Amino acid sequence: MAIVPHVSPARWRARIYPGDLAHTGTVRADLRADLTGFPADLVEAAVLCASEIAANAVEHTRSGDPDGRVLRALFVSEPGVLRLAVVDDGARESSPEIPADRTPQEWLTAERGRGLLMVAALARAWGSYPVVPLPFCSGLGTAVWAEFPLPPNGDGR
Repeated sequence: MAIVPHVSPARWRARIYPGDLAHTGTVRADLRADLTGFPADLVEAAVLCASEIAANAVEHTRSGDPDGRVLRALFVSEPGVLRLAVVDDGARESSPEIPADRTPQEWLTAERGRGLLMVAALARAWGSYPVVPLPFCSGLGTAVWAEFPLPPNGDGR
C-alpha cells in the first residue's frame, strides 16, 4: 500500500497568459478548445466565468502590471464536478467584490460590479483561496475558482 494515495494526473494542462485584457479572447478560445465535446451550456458558462475572473485578475492584482500573468487551470475536482481556477500574480490595493450598498436604481445604471454576480449565477459554487495559506505570504497570489456539474458520464463525451 502506498503512503501517498494515487492521484489521477490533470486532464488539461494549465495555461499561462499575459496579464493584459487583450488576451481574454485567447483565454476563452483555449477553454472552448479544451472543453470540446462537452455540452454547449457547460462550455458557455465556464467560458463566461473564466473571462470575468481573468479580467478581474488583470484589473485588481499585479497580474495587470507589466510582465504580469494569469494562470488558468481546469480539472475534475471530484466525481461529477468540473473546476475552473484562475490564479493571479498577487494582491494590489483593490480587489473585486460584489457591491453591497447599491440601490435598485444604481444597479440599473451601473457599468461595473456585476461580474461576480454572473459567476455566482452560472457556477454551481465559486470562491477563492490564497495560493500559499500563510499570513506572511498573503501577497503571493489568489486562486479564484468556479465549479460546474458534469453530465452523468462525467466527461461530456
